[in-house]
Amino acid sequence: MSSSSSAPKLGVILAAGGTGSRFGRAGGKQLAPLHGRSVVAWALDPFLGLPSLAAVVVVADPDRLGEFADQIEYLLPAGVSLQVVSGGERRQDSVAAGLVAVPAACDLVAVHDGARPLVTVELVSAALGALTTDEDAQGLVVGHPSVDTLKHVDRGIVIATPDRTLFWSIQTPQIFRAAALRRAYERAEADGFVGTDDASLVERLGGRVIAFPGSRDNIKVTHAEDLLIAEAILAAREQGA
Repeated sequence: MSSSSSAPKLGVILAAGGTGSRFGRAGGKQLAPLHGRSVVAWALDPFLGLPSLAAVVVVADPDRLGEFADQIEYLLPAGVSLQVVSGGERRQDSVAAGLVAVPAACDLVAVHDGARPLVTVELVSAALGALTTDEDAQGLVVGHPSVDTLKHVDRGIVIATPDRTLFWSIQTPQIFRAAALRRAYERAEADGFVGTDDASLVERLGGRVIAFPGSRDNIKVTHAEDLLIAEAILAAREQGA
């Protein structure tokens, strides 16, 4: 984190580079309409009121950069920069491209799925507070303990049943000290390592990552029917349910 006495600045990377092949609708999932906005606009929404927000980087399909800019630019508070950059072949490549575009002045970087529209500002604020007050932590992942029995399966045969109390289902946002995330991505690139999420790259270098309890309704829109679930949840929140 910056050694200055000022509050840490936050850069947000919205990972929206996927083509949405499983979504099954023309135009893909991140730009799909949802409760008066696009999915990606809802994904950014909880970050917009944070006083620490300094920059937003959207990583998107290179053929649709202008469309994403149109969906995001008008939402940003004064003084918050926006860059929309082309995604790569894999999610890790896309986040790496986004990380390059995050201003060096940002002390913290949050990586969030552009197709995950139901995170709340309360959760994001609490997660940021947990990370910044733990001086030994280099990152934080949002998720929840597994509620399902887990099986280790090899070619259709159950090999073992691990203790599910040791496992969490991990979501986004994932928030990091910027220097730690940059270092982890540089090492992964140098070593040819591909992780399952951003935190796995930091963990690989021995970084301490906090698991922070989130909500089970923090779903990722993957299939078209997921929009119906997200719409119902947003409508219920609007009504105070």
